[in-house]
Amino acid sequence: MIVRGLAALKRAMYRGGRPNALMRLMNRLDVLVYGARRLSPHRTAVLKVEGRRSGKVTSVPVAVARHRDAEFLVSMLGPDANRVRNVRAAGGRATLRRRGRDTPVLLEEIPSEHRAEILRRYLAIAPGARPHVGLRPTAPLPEFHRIAPRHPVFRVDPHESSHDRRRGRPALRHAGERRTRQGPPTAPAARNCATEPS
Repeated sequence: MIVRGLAALKRAMYRGGRPNALMRLMNRLDVLVYGARRLSPHRTAVLKVEGRRSGKVTSVPVAVARHRDAEFLVSMLGPDANRVRNVRAAGGRATLRRRGRDTPVLLEEIPSEHRAEILRRYLAIAPGARPHVGLRPTAPLPEFHRIAPRHPVFRVDPHESSHDRRRGRPALRHAGERRTRQGPPTAPAARNCATEPS
């Protein structure tokens, strides 16, 4: 009963997929802690991405899931979360701040059929996301396949992002153009999606 009540409270703080005033304050505090040089918790970071409308850089606290020697970001609030739309509009180009250092990255969206194991790993390290996803990490894998289309997953690729920036090339590639050595195949982030942080 208590667990269900806490889960309902957490969902209410993100009613409509947007954080309320209290949650926005908590997120700002998390941004300070997650990006700190010494205080940042393990497997956390601050995602910085240009706002698709304002053009200003927005900062969002995120959990970083590691799976098969690759790192991933997951949207617990689904495809309409502001950070997802901003990342897509930016062509996947963003910055991750960890332990006081900023690293340019390319975020490559994973097709829904390859998200299930990543989502399970994400829920293992991000218990606060479980009320929004509706599963626990011990749930059967088919359940993660069922919800996968509702929760975008992005692979973090710091090396290619910085490489492409230096050469002045677009960082994002077309679907099927390449397959990385580790992790599932990727699909491109849509560049022109129209529509707060998850």
